[in-house]
Amino acid sequence: MSSTKSEIEGNVRLTVENIGGIDHTDLAFSPGVTVLAGRNATNRTSLLQALMAALGSEHVSLKGDAEDGRVELEIGDDTYTRTLDRTTETASSGPASISTGGEPYAEDAELADLFAFLLETNEARRAVARSENLRELIMRPVDTDALQAEIDRLESEKRDLDGEIDQLDSLTDRLPELEGKRTDLDDRIAEQRETLDATEADLEDADRDVKETREEKAELEDELDDLGSARSAVEETRLDIESERKSIAALREERDDLEGDLNTSEDKDEEEEEELSSPAADIDEIETELAERRDRVQALETTINELQTIIGFNEDMAEGESASSAVLDALRDGGEETGTDGDRAGGLTDQLVADSETVCWTCGSEVEQERIEATLDRLREVRADQFEQRRSLREEIDDLETRKSEIESRRRERERHERELRTIEAEIDDRQARLEDLQGEREDLEADVEALESEVETLQGEEYSELLDLHKQANQLEFELGRLQRERDDTEAEIERIETCLAEREALEARRAEIQEELTDLRGRIERLEKGAITEFNEHMETVLELLDYANIERIWLERREREVREGRRKVTESVFDLHVIRSTDSGATYEDTIAHLSESEREVTGLVFALAGYLAHELHESMPFVLLDSLETIDAERIAALVEHFGEYAEYVVVALLPEDAAALSGDYQRVTEI
Repeated sequence: MSSTKSEIEGNVRLTVENIGGIDHTDLAFSPGVTVLAGRNATNRTSLLQALMAALGSEHVSLKGDAEDGRVELEIGDDTYTRTLDRTTETASSGPASISTGGEPYAEDAELADLFAFLLETNEARRAVARSENLRELIMRPVDTDALQAEIDRLESEKRDLDGEIDQLDSLTDRLPELEGKRTDLDDRIAEQRETLDATEADLEDADRDVKETREEKAELEDELDDLGSARSAVEETRLDIESERKSIAALREERDDLEGDLNTSEDKDEEEEEELSSPAADIDEIETELAERRDRVQALETTINELQTIIGFNEDMAEGESASSAVLDALRDGGEETGTDGDRAGGLTDQLVADSETVCWTCGSEVEQERIEATLDRLREVRADQFEQRRSLREEIDDLETRKSEIESRRRERERHERELRTIEAEIDDRQARLEDLQGEREDLEADVEALESEVETLQGEEYSELLDLHKQANQLEFELGRLQRERDDTEAEIERIETCLAEREALEARRAEIQEELTDLRGRIERLEKGAITEFNEHMETVLELLDYANIERIWLERREREVREGRRKVTESVFDLHVIRSTDSGATYEDTIAHLSESEREVTGLVFALAGYLAHELHESMPFVLLDSLETIDAERIAALVEHFGEYAEYVVVALLPEDAAALSGDYQRVTEI
């Protein structure tokens, strides 16, 4: 390879071994535009593929007569590598394929393959020429499923927060009521204590007036104390019974809610119900389908690698790159060994060597170059079809995994509900038994109270009647005062709990606001990307058309619109990109045309601008500073020069392969490589 001193001192160096048609080469260049100038069959495309490999692409071919290859890329102080090894063909493993290794510049080069490595077979370029789905190309690198999963997760968290905040709203409304109740209880407690104090004073006065023996008085007081304790026990049991009844009612309400959730689940559509209640065999069936599709993906990847090798080899042979000489040598050797007439065999070989552009290098027969190119096109179409099948299978795998996860999740949810239901049923039974015990205990205590009252009446005479009444009244007042105090304590505890919860409200509302911002960003990310790609394309297309000055093309622009489509059993809204071509007549009138009516040059330019729009919309320039250009022969030299200059404004490194006459139109300041 020839290069100037300034190139060798550049901060990028590429070393290539056994890639495409290259045995070994070494290239250094600086930021800016680098022109690979030369005729066809001078390994320019192979060099671009080698650079793609070092940058992370899988679209690279190993030299036909080599078992392994290597690319090394130095950028400043960093070194990146890509190795290629040809696997051995065996009866068990099938045909030989290419395996890759090393540490390339990018771990995932999907974006770069679409929008930075713009060789002849680049999908973005071809999609425009074939009027394919441009929106799908722009959105392909975006994991929309993961995006939707994150949206679903945040929406679920936001619903939970909304529920908590709504509950706090109800607590806020309840707080004044509880504070009023506390004030009322304070007043009633003070009033009750005042009444009790007065009753106890009356009891002391009555006690002094009673003329009885000390023993009789002590016996009566003991009976009265027992009576007070018995009455307190009855009241406490009554409160326990009331508490158990409330707990049972709450549990039954919770049970009804759970049963309602289960019934709602059972009322869903038949397909979901079958998934919910079907045996584990359904999961086994899904796993079987997953295994089958993964096997098919693996088989497709093997086929794609084989096709990539075949296409790469044949592209090199079609260009007459260095590998072709090895094939022709093999044909020559084969003719000498197998021919019965030495002159005849030698003549055939001489003919093949003399006219390599019209000789099939697989069988040695003469064919038109166009037929070879047509066969290559069909192979590329087969490869594209294999890529599409692989993509479709991967989508099916994602759908099956999602379906499996949903079935398992719903089953776990149902089982959890059923476990909770069984627990609640058991607790209701326990509390019901406890309630029956308490009711029996209350009946026993009430019988004790009646017995004690009879004993007290037996002990009292007329002079004790007032004393007994006062004792009864004092006992009742003490019990009521205790009840009011407990109720007041419970109210105070509830107020404190609510105030603690309300103190957390600010944090909950802040988190909800954060989630809302995240949701807004996630929901708008796809739309922003789509609109960004549209804007980039329209702006650059307008600039490029003005620079290239195509006759009677007024405007080429993309329009984003939405349409309703059916997805399974539901309708969803999706975006589509419509490409418009506006032409003008000699009289100045304008009309809309189709991409099919553009010239080949115009279609190529449109495809390249679309790729540049994707490069900028995905902000690929921040992570991939290289743009590679090849196969621009359908565009005239002056327009190529303007186009390359335009691309050079957006990528740090632009490497373009051109014929010498086209390269001559480019700025003399660009670095040039003329031998590889």
